Amino acid sequence: MKIQPNAVVGITYELHTTNEEGQQVFVEKADSEQPLVFLYGVGMMLPKFEEHLAGLQEGDTYSFELSAADGYGELDPGAYADLPVDMFKEVELPNVGDVIPLQDNNGNQFRAGVTGVTEEIVSVDLNHPMAGKNLIFSGEILKVREATQDELNHGHAHGVDGHSGH
Repeated sequence: MKIQPNAVVGITYELHTTNEEGQQVFVEKADSEQPLVFLYGVGMMLPKFEEHLAGLQEGDTYSFELSAADGYGELDPGAYADLPVDMFKEVELPNVGDVIPLQDNNGNQFRAGVTGVTEEIVSVDLNHPMAGKNLIFSGEILKVREATQDELNHGHAHGVDGHSGH
C-alpha cells in the first residue's frame, strides 16, 4: 500500500539541522524499535513533511530538506517576553537555557526558552525551538496500512498494528 490520506504510517527518521558554519547537527531520531507512527493527512505532521512521503510504500527510503518556512517558520523577532519573577514564586526560578511550560489567557499551553534571568524579570523566547532552521530528514518507511474506523474516528493512529490502546 502506498502512503495516502487516512493511511497509518510507521517510519524511522533522523532529523538534522545546520549550524552557523553550515555543518549538519543531529537533533533526534526514531528507530525501528520505536518508530514514529501517525495517521497521514489529518494535520498531525508538517504539511510539507507529509508531501514528501506521499506515494512511498513499505521499504522505501527517503531524504529531503524542509526550509524554515515549510517547517516551524522563521524566527519572529517579536516573539520574546519579559515575565515578572513573581510568576515563579511557587516553583523554582528557571535558569537560562531552560524550557518552561506556559499558558496563555485562553488556556493554551506552550513552551518557552529562558533567555535571561534577573532579580525582577525572566526573559523568554516564544519561538518554536526549531523556528528559523531548515529541517533535514532521512529514514525508511516501515509500515503503511489502512486506518481502522476507530483511528479515523479518533483522528490518530493506534500504533503500528492498530491495537495500541489509550
